[in-house]
Amino acid sequence: AQHFGRAADAGPAQSTGLWDYFWRAVTRNYFNFADRARRKEFWAFCLFWTISVIAVVAIGLAADAAIGDLEPGQEMPAMTVGLCGLFILASIPPWIGLIVRRLHDIGLTGWLAILCFIPTIGGLATLVFALIPTQTRENQWGPVPQGVKRSAPSCV
Repeated sequence: AQHFGRAADAGPAQSTGLWDYFWRAVTRNYFNFADRARRKEFWAFCLFWTISVIAVVAIGLAADAAIGDLEPGQEMPAMTVGLCGLFILASIPPWIGLIVRRLHDIGLTGWLAILCFIPTIGGLATLVFALIPTQTRENQWGPVPQGVKRSAPSCV
């Protein structure tokens, strides 16, 4: 007998809100290169990562203004550059993990994430990977992510 739906002993379902996707990426999935990530998860991470960068820049500029490091003619503001650099370095592992999981979700090997490091081509490749719909069936990297409608079984 085939069981449809979630098993009673599986516990509560994970929230699939946009913030929850971002929070899971920077906590539980920080070094996760094994599962699948649907489009909603990818774009939620992009949204909140961008908001986070804006917040880090604002905090850095406020700190630089407070210590008088924003004078005209001076070099780059140290606090802003330092905070942005730390944030971007800290967010590299979840970004790579997310891209690998996104590739798994569309049925491709995670090694294609290497394309993302090629200037110009990398951004285009990442965009294409992010726009391809989720495979609506289980693949070698796991079951269909929660919230994705499964395709009907084929009669072939």
